[in-house]
Amino acid sequence: MNALAGGGTFATLPALLATGMPANIANATSNVALLPGAATSAWAFRKELEPVGGLSVGLLAGITFVAGLVGSALLVVTPARTFDLLIPWLVLYAFVVLAFGKRASAWLAGRVTIGPRTLVVAQVLLGIYGGYFGGGVGLMMTATYGLLTGLDPRRVFAPRTLMLGAANAAAAIVFVLAGMIAWAACLPMLVGAVAGGWGGAALGKRLPDSAVRAWTLLVSGATTLVFFWRAYG
Repeated sequence: MNALAGGGTFATLPALLATGMPANIANATSNVALLPGAATSAWAFRKELEPVGGLSVGLLAGITFVAGLVGSALLVVTPARTFDLLIPWLVLYAFVVLAFGKRASAWLAGRVTIGPRTLVVAQVLLGIYGGYFGGGVGLMMTATYGLLTGLDPRRVFAPRTLMLGAANAAAAIVFVLAGMIAWAACLPMLVGAVAGGWGGAALGKRLPDSAVRAWTLLVSGATTLVFFWRAYG
């Protein structure tokens, strides 16, 4: 899901919450579990990396990493109950972006021209969100790059995957140091994420992502409903 369409958090986070894990610990554990998958996908796409909107991928990755540190630090200081109430809205926001982001970016791209400075600001915000929660951030990056640079979704596979890895790496450092990782649950997911990240990247080089995106929307929509019921039901 992450390599092809984004939204892998919608699979890992509900699974961890189903074990009775607090939402903030589940989110941190999910982040670390998905990190190797993002890294293997980024490595598989390495030959396709190219500048985005005139900015080097190295600069964008550095911005994303620093912003990811900020976002993950915000999660560390967020009380567990507050995050329980907040997470359904984050998931809903991610679902809306998954569902309508491409259409909205295409509409705006025909009406707005934005330069590299705005891309930097957008990347900072995406990095903070990626470090704090991260659900749907891959699709948000795809939509943002399409809006600001005019790149089609296939051409942003490689830079998007690298940025996901940068945000995840930053958050993993903070979460591990803060002792927020449930390792007994994290390690099996970590192994699966490596296999899925590599296999998904290989498929992504040959297949359209429409079917995977449809599946991601189905899973994320159901997850959104479950999270609202869990927090407010």
